[in-house]
Amino acid sequence: MTEAPRNALGNSAVIGRVFFNGKAPAPKVIRMKQDPACEQESEAPAYSEEMVCNTDGALANVFVYVKAGLGSRRYAASTTPVMLDQHRCRYEPRVFGIQAGQTLKILNSDHTLHNVHASAENNKPFNLAMSAAEKVRTRVFDRAEVMIPIRCNVHPWMIAYAGVLDHPFYSVTDTTGSFKLSALPAREYEIEAWHELFGTLLQKIKIAEAETTTIDFTFQQR
Repeated sequence: MTEAPRNALGNSAVIGRVFFNGKAPAPKVIRMKQDPACEQESEAPAYSEEMVCNTDGALANVFVYVKAGLGSRRYAASTTPVMLDQHRCRYEPRVFGIQAGQTLKILNSDHTLHNVHASAENNKPFNLAMSAAEKVRTRVFDRAEVMIPIRCNVHPWMIAYAGVLDHPFYSVTDTTGSFKLSALPAREYEIEAWHELFGTLLQKIKIAEAETTTIDFTFQQR
């Protein structure tokens, strides 16, 4: 991938929050007894992370990114690896972004066997076994793909999602539902928000030079 010219990065931004409107489903208890190492290392009780929602409806783990509007601009992948850790028999983070060509550094912080299975469609899928003694593996995605599920075939409750893009304009909402897309050139964009249970929402916006535009997304109960 060719490096982005200096004028490809801008000084505008999009900020906002993502909400859920409806009655949030109760988190499910995860049964880790099949692996004593997981049961010992995990907090008790352990709950699923399919939906992390605050009392005000703020929704975490939503992938927000520029879906369209960058035109023919090209952006070099960061040389800093993105970390995906297997910790307490969970993937951390559950949802993350990475650029095509950027290194994914997969860690095993647990004292047990894990299996990292990325079910990619536009990229080459991989299925890596990582023993308790094997602490680091690396992989690279070559093409944009939103989203790639990553599962552990040993521990079926472990799942993460990778949003692979050919640009750096993405964010994952925190526990307040907040996101920020920085250094955008002034132009029109399609901004998409993705959640593993509720699908996608799309907004079209136009931002001016040195402008910070605020948009919110609200997912509804299906």
